[in-house]
Amino acid sequence: MASMLRTTEVIPNAVDAARQVAPSDPSLEEKVAFLSDPAGYPGRVRRVQTAETHMSWVFLTVNHAYKLKKPAFLDHHDLRTVAARRAHCRMEIALNRRLTEGVYLGAVSLTVGDDGLLRLDLGGHVVDWLVWMRRLPAARMLDALVARGRATPEDVRSLMDVLGRFYRDCPPEPIRPPEFRARFAMRIAQHVRDLCADGAGLPTSLVEELGEQQLAFLDTHAELFDRRVTEGRIVEGHGDLRPEHVCLEEPRAQVIDCLEFDRELRVLDVAEELGFLALECERLGGPQLRQWIFDAYADFSGDLPDPRLVDFYQSHHACVRAMLAVWHLREPRGNGHRKWINRAKKYLALARSHASAFQA
Repeated sequence: MASMLRTTEVIPNAVDAARQVAPSDPSLEEKVAFLSDPAGYPGRVRRVQTAETHMSWVFLTVNHAYKLKKPAFLDHHDLRTVAARRAHCRMEIALNRRLTEGVYLGAVSLTVGDDGLLRLDLGGHVVDWLVWMRRLPAARMLDALVARGRATPEDVRSLMDVLGRFYRDCPPEPIRPPEFRARFAMRIAQHVRDLCADGAGLPTSLVEELGEQQLAFLDTHAELFDRRVTEGRIVEGHGDLRPEHVCLEEPRAQVIDCLEFDRELRVLDVAEELGFLALECERLGGPQLRQWIFDAYADFSGDLPDPRLVDFYQSHHACVRAMLAVWHLREPRGNGHRKWINRAKKYLALARSHASAFQA
């Protein structure tokens, strides 16, 4: 699932009192309490793990995962109505089925019966919708494999068998080269501004230097970016290709949790998306995966992106990830501010390393 901000585990009968609600208007807290109770699920569910993300609550049983959208206006999406949340669930399922098989099982309803009790996927008045997924084996997630030093070139080739076919079948996006470069310039300006904001606690001189280096590369090597456009390498991809979203199970790799809320952020260079995956593997202690990823991709596609361009993409995305970490500082005190500052600093170190590489 997406980055989890808070995790708890609930055992049977812990929240029975919260299951009876008003028939017409259960609150989000009442829905979360019901879905945290194993008694609310079909079959013999013994425990439920819950996790809160920016946009959702996630509920994990032994075999399945259920995602409940928050009824709010988040990331340019108005999810304040049941109909909107149902549509968003369906969109998420359709997008993620592009890179999975047998994982996204469908959307299930949350209902209230005449007795005032919430029920999952049974009759009654529909008060919400959830994305229903098969739970993937934690030990085969790529982030876990990289962290344990267990990822192999064969694992990467298994992943590229899925990604390579996906990218091959994606139609090129109708974007003009100047527009493609302008998007990077705009985003560089944004992350420099946000990373230098008061309270971020980051070295502004480093942030500004990185921004200048990235803009200079964008300007002096425009032909590298333009060539990617004219070769048809800009596609609607996954948008958030991180190792925690990759499961290397048999007989095929599964890639979950695409960035569903903003299509513009899914439109990117294939080399940019793969570079981001390699960057996240590097952060977890697997820098060698970059070579494995691009070797496997080249064997599948014949595409050989310029290494300097890949380093630019990685430096840029490291700054974006640092910016996202800094955004957590806007949350109330006590929510791990030091953790987010340290994470931002680690991403800036990666950004500087890759900036040095693209300038060499």
